[in-house]
Amino acid sequence: MVTPQRRSPDGRERITLDEAEAGLVEHYTALVRLAYLTLPPSLSRHRRVLAAHGLVQRALPGSRLRKTTLRVPAQRPGPARLGPERLGPAWVRERVLRAALRYERRPRRWPRSLPPPRALRPMLPVVWGLRLFPRAGGREEIALGQALAGLSADVRAAFVLSRADELPDAQVRALLGAAGVGHPDRALRVARQLDAPAVSAAQTLLRSAEFNACSVQTRPTDLLRRRQRYRLAGAVTAVVAVGALVLTATGSAPDPRAARPAVGPVTAADLVRTPRTEWADTSRVDFTAWPPRGSRAGDRDLLDRALATWSRPPRGTRLSRTPGTFTGPPPYGTQLLYAGEVDGNAVVLLHDGLRTVRYSEPLSPGRPATLGFARTDSSDVTTAAALVVSRTRGAARYLTAPWIAGAATRDLLRPDLPAQPLRISAEGITEPLPVPAASAPCDSWPALRLRSSARIVEQHTFLVTDLGGPVPTHLTYTPPPGGGAPARQPREATGPAALASWARTACHLAGLPDGVRAVSLWDFAVQALPEGAGRAVWSCVRADTWRGPGEVSVRFTAPGAATRVVARERSTAACGRFGQHVVASAGWRAKSGHTYLLAAGSRAVTGIEVTGAVRASEEGRVLAVRAPAGARVQVGARLAGGGEAAEIGHSTED
Repeated sequence: MVTPQRRSPDGRERITLDEAEAGLVEHYTALVRLAYLTLPPSLSRHRRVLAAHGLVQRALPGSRLRKTTLRVPAQRPGPARLGPERLGPAWVRERVLRAALRYERRPRRWPRSLPPPRALRPMLPVVWGLRLFPRAGGREEIALGQALAGLSADVRAAFVLSRADELPDAQVRALLGAAGVGHPDRALRVARQLDAPAVSAAQTLLRSAEFNACSVQTRPTDLLRRRQRYRLAGAVTAVVAVGALVLTATGSAPDPRAARPAVGPVTAADLVRTPRTEWADTSRVDFTAWPPRGSRAGDRDLLDRALATWSRPPRGTRLSRTPGTFTGPPPYGTQLLYAGEVDGNAVVLLHDGLRTVRYSEPLSPGRPATLGFARTDSSDVTTAAALVVSRTRGAARYLTAPWIAGAATRDLLRPDLPAQPLRISAEGITEPLPVPAASAPCDSWPALRLRSSARIVEQHTFLVTDLGGPVPTHLTYTPPPGGGAPARQPREATGPAALASWARTACHLAGLPDGVRAVSLWDFAVQALPEGAGRAVWSCVRADTWRGPGEVSVRFTAPGAATRVVARERSTAACGRFGQHVVASAGWRAKSGHTYLLAAGSRAVTGIEVTGAVRASEEGRVLAVRAPAGARVQVGARLAGGGEAAEIGHSTED
């Protein structure tokens, strides 16, 4: 218990500055992780690492007194209560959390074009000449990072405190409230929904190298550009010195329009060219493993024009980009993927580690050049398997990855028809493949079936489809639970059940936003309909973007009826690797004319409760109750282990 001598006259806990400093040093790694994951994901990893360390190191007050009254978040009795020796870490944790949550706040009328004030404040540590970033994790760590990026800062903080730091819920709420969070209960509830199948899995991922800002890798900054900047600084210094002499001698200032030394742009000679066989001997199978291909890969004039257009697009150039993609000039280290002639155009494909850029110029004059930007970081065997190299007259050609051993095409709306072989040239370019029509009636949906080489992984086949962007979208499928099946495990959408389910869903792909990396279709429940009307399927379609946030829609398919979209939600982790607890509802009319409210939940749901205009409760994963059409209700679910889940999104039905 906290002794009376450790309380100030106003009832607050009294600890010494030495205790707070000891708590900071003892828990430094955990505090930096909390700050790193709470800070805005829009910051680069280098800036987040430095900002996280700076916030933790500034947590102690500047006073030189060795004893002071330091406020500690209120504690509740019970086994989770902190003893007096733990007051220091608790106080420092609150200070770090408060600073991280306030990092991106802007005063009223602060220009949106400027960084927030705290980002402009000088802060130690400072690093010159190096870039710092945590060690890269695996696919699960990357997926968790993308899921966290789509959540608010208070939810990210609650997730770290409850999972990585293993604090009890009462203490997490107290910390969030003390740090200025307006609704700590909501933040903790949303954080609980962002979870792995087991709590231990979430703890393991959060403690991995991907999120450890205290164990970082270093990389030099752009060495060539740094040398050029030194030369530029030297030239500017010389110009200033000469100008000062002239000003002293003549009494007049130098002409401000005088030419200034320029930093040299990236040229064809600076492009990285990956060896042709490296893809078979590397553990990183993504765009960085692509060798340069194409009949004009050695055409320096074409490559220089492409790089010059990227650096400073001339007037008339047609530009496009996927949402959230930076369109700045090419950095040193940009990689050449392809340069050749396709369908009457000279095409150049480039990759800088974060973006893939497509430059196209007509072989015959008269039409402007085009330049397209797409974010393609954290790609893998399936999402880096192909790029659109040409799109003309309702068809597209793809440049396939070097590890693709075969290709075929199939219509997603006709699952019973076999796939048709697709020819690939020696350069890796496919013959033209029809693209899905965005405006015409949805009577066909072409997809590309690709087969990977056994030289990199166990040979497998997967589906991608063209949603209008430079990178085709990967399609996966997860069957409903039952028959002793394991927990949700997405698989390739190539089996009979997957193709039958995608046949009901493919036409809805036309409404997805630009920049979609992958779309997963999860049949999370099957429900027996009232009055013996058959069995309905509940599906969740999740579209993951290259930026990280996902878009989710819930579809309800009853026998003899078209698939309906009954709920939508944006920027959510639901229906993904870290949002596997799902519940949804829909209205349904039987042939008798009676109307019902139906609800269903995913594997971990043990009961469903309805409140509002209709009140009902049912044990199990499905519920059906007579209800007026359009009744306003709230649906919730009880989970195995004692948690709760709220209904996805809001109903889209009339």
